[in-house]
Amino acid sequence: MTVLAFAFALGFAVWSTVAYNLLVRDRARVAGAWSDVEVQLKRRHDLIPKLVETVKQHAGYERGVLENVIERRASAVAAAGPAGKSTLEASLGRDLHRVIAVAEAYPELKASQSFLDLQRNLTETEENIQYARRYYNGAVNNLNTRVDSFPDVVIARIFGFHPAEYFELDSAAQAQPAEVR
Repeated sequence: MTVLAFAFALGFAVWSTVAYNLLVRDRARVAGAWSDVEVQLKRRHDLIPKLVETVKQHAGYERGVLENVIERRASAVAAAGPAGKSTLEASLGRDLHRVIAVAEAYPELKASQSFLDLQRNLTETEENIQYARRYYNGAVNNLNTRVDSFPDVVIARIFGFHPAEYFELDSAAQAQPAEVR
């Protein structure tokens, strides 16, 4: 009987070690994926002042739209975590769509090489944000499934693992990258 108890204890130790290591791996993936999202959001935030300045040069009287973008950018930069950023980033994306729409009314702006470069960079950045967001949410899903599934939930609770927050959008329309022509 002692051999059976020893085998059970050894099996439990191996299982708990494996479960713990998988939880650590999944938590690290979530952290790394969130870092990738933040890199892409920073890239977007860095493009916004350049875009605003370029539009100002050609469309100076569209101040309200440009000021909204600047305010949303400042709020989004200051926000922390997926829940805090998701709503602000969605608003910022809508405002960027408005800036692009304003640009459509100014032929000289649409023909400006710097504006065209900014549009291309912004479109690429928006696509990268979507890819990073999807990867992050996939990593969160893996971690959350493991944290909430038996028997791993036992190890998760003992060692303080918690479900992570998704980086969600307000609507399906926001999942599409900014359309730039």
